Amino acid sequence: MTDAVVDTEEPAKKSKMPLIIGVVLAVAGGGGGFFAVQSGLLPFGQKSAPESAHVANEAPEGVDSGETAEDIAGLAFIEMEPIVISLRSSSGMMHLRFRAQLEVDVAHQAEVEKVLPRVVDVLNSYLRALEVEDLSDPMALPKLRAQMLRRINIATGQGRVRDLLIMDFVLN
Repeated sequence: MTDAVVDTEEPAKKSKMPLIIGVVLAVAGGGGGFFAVQSGLLPFGQKSAPESAHVANEAPEGVDSGETAEDIAGLAFIEMEPIVISLRSSSGMMHLRFRAQLEVDVAHQAEVEKVLPRVVDVLNSYLRALEVEDLSDPMALPKLRAQMLRRINIATGQGRVRDLLIMDFVLN
């Protein structure tokens, strides 16, 4: 009937040695990577326990740690008289009411109070040069504050005024 050739040979057994070597190398590589991350050899991952305990009192990177009580005790605030500026706009005249305080170190308080009229003049000149369109941007106040603080530091001397605290900034 049919002549069928029957293959009576068994297939050759394949070696499992490459599979075993691959698994061993994968486990060894994973363990080595874990060790490298945990010991700090690589720049990412968790910090070791003694190092993280030391850093626990410090703020994380990029976060302001704030001022200590001693720093705050050494501050003085100089209140400035309110400034009212008339601004022109396309719809008519508008008025800007500006009131601020200067944050200074106690050591520089007398020096800054002595030149306070110069500070008021600088701010008055700067604010009068503004237009209503300059104030319409949502980020206008931080930009204006930075510009005013820069001008105040020029008028009082660098490093005497730490900050400008805006109390009123009202546009009517």
